Amino acid sequence: MSEHIVQPRIYIMIFLALMLGTGLTVLAAFYDFPGPLNAVVALTIACLKATLVVLYFMHVRYSGRLIWLVIIAAIFWLAIMFAITFSDYWTRNWLPIS
Repeated sequence: MSEHIVQPRIYIMIFLALMLGTGLTVLAAFYDFPGPLNAVVALTIACLKATLVVLYFMHVRYSGRLIWLVIIAAIFWLAIMFAITFSDYWTRNWLPIS
């Protein structure tokens, strides 16, 4: 099984993209978005940065189908856990009605 050789230029580009994402995170922290958008913006930037790390630094981008299946199954399972947690949280009586 041959390993994929990643050019250093790709790593530099991903590093710069992660630094840009970090800068956007800092800028978003100083800006007050309306309503619950602060969390949405911060989580969106964090998910994009995590995706870059998983795809390139963990070499998932160049992996076989079995690794992709494991990653997709993990994301699906995480979505199920979030759905169950949020359904419990949103149905509690002690939450203030907005």
